[in-house]
Amino acid sequence: MKNKVQLITYADRLGEGTLASLTDVLRTRFDGVYEGVHILPFFTPFDGADAGFDPIDHTKVDPRLGSWDDVAELSKTHDIMVDAIVNHMSWQSEQFQDVMKKGEGSEYYPMFLTMSAVFPEGATEEDLAGIYRPRPGLPFTHYTWGGKTRLVWTTFTPQQVDIDTASDEGWAYLMSILDQMSKSHVSFIRLDAVGYGAKRAKTSCFMTPDTFDLISRIKEESARRGMETLIEVHSYYKKQVEIANKVDRVYDFAIPALLLHALSTGKTGPLAHWLGVRPVNAVNVLDTHDGIGVIDVGSDQMDRSLKGLVPDDEVDQLVETIKENSHGESAEATGAAASNLDLYQVNCTYYSALGCDDQKYIASRAVQFYMPGVPQVYYVGALAGKNDMELLKRTNVGRDINRHYYTVAEIDENLRRPVVQALNALGRFRNTLEAFDGDFSFTENGGSLAMTWTGQSTSTTLTFAPGKGAGSSGVPVCTIAWKDASGEHVTDDIIANPPAAAQ
Repeated sequence: MKNKVQLITYADRLGEGTLASLTDVLRTRFDGVYEGVHILPFFTPFDGADAGFDPIDHTKVDPRLGSWDDVAELSKTHDIMVDAIVNHMSWQSEQFQDVMKKGEGSEYYPMFLTMSAVFPEGATEEDLAGIYRPRPGLPFTHYTWGGKTRLVWTTFTPQQVDIDTASDEGWAYLMSILDQMSKSHVSFIRLDAVGYGAKRAKTSCFMTPDTFDLISRIKEESARRGMETLIEVHSYYKKQVEIANKVDRVYDFAIPALLLHALSTGKTGPLAHWLGVRPVNAVNVLDTHDGIGVIDVGSDQMDRSLKGLVPDDEVDQLVETIKENSHGESAEATGAAASNLDLYQVNCTYYSALGCDDQKYIASRAVQFYMPGVPQVYYVGALAGKNDMELLKRTNVGRDINRHYYTVAEIDENLRRPVVQALNALGRFRNTLEAFDGDFSFTENGGSLAMTWTGQSTSTTLTFAPGKGAGSSGVPVCTIAWKDASGEHVTDDIIANPPAAAQ
């Protein structure tokens, strides 16, 4: 994976609703800013029960968006990442519908998990209580297979039926996905929900040794096809470090909450501690198509004695701070509200979570870009987007608060905003200064964090001091100093005087 800034976006929400339009937007409006793009699920259908994460056919592009040829065309100018949805597929898929009709007589019968498949001798209350799930309740849904009612494993929603990845049929299905992606010039795959992809009785069924075996197998098969893998797992921070040693790339989901915590408390200690222990083979994010994770900085959900990067009471306060900064909007989209039952994420745009404060927002992006790893920017964040309350009210889906549909006209309007122009300049600077391919070091002292990159011919230091915290009149100190062939430069106002791309 190139050490350049990437974008993560839906094919239908940035431009005029097609892959071809997305390609044009990236090549014109964001030329030089984003050199790779993670296209969120564009499979058939892209607008199902979970915005494409419940594919009926994972090997086909939804014709309303385009074709695999459009993906290959975009790959000529941008590295492409797509999702391999490992854990589940749609109940409306041909395979599952065949099982519903024929039951055990279906060739696809072994492909899907039932409660009895994992617990053939039955399950105790302790067994069921020990299953880790990101949403309340047990992970089973009643379905009728061949006239018999079965408890089918559904980790996420009733419409997303879990695959038995240990079965020959399940494995063949996953390999068909990898084959199609490889043929279409995809460079990277994100293993969506892979942490739940291997189940075994008497375990949590989440990030177990079986899970790591599954990840290793998929990584090996992906490498054979010329693709790297990125793992998407929200979990206790020490588990993320462990996971990183076994994969090509892992998300750094701790950064978003740590930066919000720093800007609301003035504390840089937790952020500095994370810098000292975090994996460097990370994809660094502030926002994604999901919510803002808090599980990633708190104590272990399955053993509260294992302390997090931030004390749990301060994590709780952070959730309240986001609510206050967003004028209560995050509360309307989080938890049991708005048909959203995620236990570990706050639904809110990052810009709104910071009270739509341009200086705090661009300071957060600067820290993200200076972290070791590959920075990735969500399309709403790329335009410093506010919460879309109209879309939330229309769909009553919590995550839609951060899934606005941008027309080309809206994109052009937002590109005239100083904060967006500064972010684009910061991206070009990050992509062109060779120091970011050099050596990294950092120091933390008295609420100030300094991050330095030193290359063969250039160097740069970011100084970040979050200040007095949310609600104060003060703004964070964020200074960038850099040295290149043209001399030494400093800016202490990235919006008014953004760093220029290296020549």
